[in-house]
Amino acid sequence: MPVEVTWWGHATCTVEDSGVRVLTDPLFARRLAHLRRRRGELPPPEAAVAEVVLVSHLHSDHLHLPSLARLGPGTLLVVPHGAGRAVPGLRRLAAELGLRITEVAPGDDMKIEGLRVRAVPALHDGRRLPVGPHRSPALGYVISGEARTYFAGDTGLFDEMAEAVGPVDLALLPVGGWGPYLGHGHLDAGRAAQALARLAPRAAVPVHYGTYWPIGMDAVRPHEFHSPGDEFERKAARLAPQVAVHRLGHGESVRPEVSR
Repeated sequence: MPVEVTWWGHATCTVEDSGVRVLTDPLFARRLAHLRRRRGELPPPEAAVAEVVLVSHLHSDHLHLPSLARLGPGTLLVVPHGAGRAVPGLRRLAAELGLRITEVAPGDDMKIEGLRVRAVPALHDGRRLPVGPHRSPALGYVISGEARTYFAGDTGLFDEMAEAVGPVDLALLPVGGWGPYLGHGHLDAGRAAQALARLAPRAAVPVHYGTYWPIGMDAVRPHEFHSPGDEFERKAARLAPQVAVHRLGHGESVRPEVSR
């Protein structure tokens, strides 16, 4: 069965492999603090249907409790180590909904629903708030079934990335953000293309851009909101021409040629 990826916006994707639906960093909100959803309709109810949900880090646009509240009973929620302590509402929500929670750290390797899921390091601030102790790591994940799919979460480019992630067939890479200035620990389109050259998968899907934007900012600097996907595709063609880049619209799916 071919691997299928659906991009719902921001870092939220469904990866279906070997008949198992894996959902990443679910964010199903029209607004989040000063951010507004500027592109793509809200994902439909079926977007929240998954056997496994992977959360990369504790920032509220990646671990969003109201979005997790849409998950069905029995869903397995994989979160960074320490998430239950750092986000008390997470355990309450899991108890109310009948969710199962597993906390993981870089290097942890699990067999889940017939897939293997390995947590890998990310270069990013994993705290729940922008201030406070570092209690939880930021993670990426490699999902192995018919293909090896790397979901990077939020990360910067780091020297050991290819070694830490290992061989992959498909990479879901962040190429932007929700504002015009990306700080330390993020990939922009150029750094994402460099990461792609190092990882050398067969295919890639750019994510984490063009969905949420601060109030009014999309009218002031619209090119910075819309352009990262195009820019990544251009730079990837130069730095990693062997990789097939699939730039999706919100809610669109692709079955890339990556199965082993």
